[in-house]
Amino acid sequence: MSNNNKFGGHDPSPNRLYKDPENGMLMGVCAGIADYFGVAPAGVRIAAVIALFLFTVPLFLGYILAGFLLKAKPADLYASAEEEDFWRRTRVDPRRTVSDIGQKFREIERRIRAAEAHVTSSEFKLKRDFREL
Repeated sequence: MSNNNKFGGHDPSPNRLYKDPENGMLMGVCAGIADYFGVAPAGVRIAAVIALFLFTVPLFLGYILAGFLLKAKPADLYASAEEEDFWRRTRVDPRRTVSDIGQKFREIERRIRAAEAHVTSSEFKLKRDFREL
């Protein structure tokens, strides 16, 4: 399977940091960082301005480099808002996500067991036999 596609040679990844020019003010770097960590872009911008006064040259150079090196966030990176929320939670707190997935699987298993118990019950068989008459 080839990795070449419309996203610059690599498949888009929900675990990757992208710049977000659509929601950004300059190059979309702060908006991309905010999107990646699931925080408000205003908070990242305020932190960047404060850091700009403390670390002017490194921050300025880092921002410019990130603006040119990061790829823009693909419009169809996520299939739904639920998927986007899932990946954001996974990036921020992977242990909690594993716990959530385990809980969902336990719930699915419980429902399958209940369905299996119903299908294999004598009442189900009796109702099926009556319908076949």
